[in-house]
Amino acid sequence: MKIHFVGKLLIALVTASLLSACGVLAIGGVVAGASVMADRRLPAVQAIDKGIELEAGNALAKRFGDNAHINITSFNQKVLITGEAKDTDIKGEAGAYVKAMKNARTVFNELVVGPNSTYTARANDSYLESKIKTQMIFTDQLPSNSMAIVAEGSSVYLMGILTQREAEIAKKVTSNVTGVKEVFVYFDIISDAEKLRLEKAGKADESQPNTPAK
Repeated sequence: MKIHFVGKLLIALVTASLLSACGVLAIGGVVAGASVMADRRLPAVQAIDKGIELEAGNALAKRFGDNAHINITSFNQKVLITGEAKDTDIKGEAGAYVKAMKNARTVFNELVVGPNSTYTARANDSYLESKIKTQMIFTDQLPSNSMAIVAEGSSVYLMGILTQREAEIAKKVTSNVTGVKEVFVYFDIISDAEKLRLEKAGKADESQPNTPAK
């Protein structure tokens, strides 16, 4: 069992490296027959998202220490909070902190009340994320570079700027990956006309609809 786990972890690390390399080739190109688009967010929004992740992640880690294990993912200024909190008070405080951030458009607090996850559990989640990303890249007409994929305790959270059809495909692909328990989607849904505009412009408007896929 230990050897099997180490093998999976090595595969995850190698896959992550390959995905990073694909990202360099993705701009306006095609990878292994799959259509890969550039990030649909404006560069300024990408910077804002990164700032939210760094500020909230550092502040909450400092505030709660070992009483919580909190991950912050921001995409198009929608913020997802995942991980574990010792009690409901910590979960509530973490959510309130992020909601008070001026650049956070919407906050989804998915913290689980309970003990912090183990290193093995986190490694398995990372491996699961890498499997899903690989499937996304090799799925035709799916803009894998305009999505965030987060796995926590075998539950998977998807964020991104997609058409309704793309959102349905993304959820289906994720649900079919072995090891996925549940799939939650928090997409910004755009029209086919907006998709065509983005394919030409290579960027998204700063304001996007705030309706998640169903």
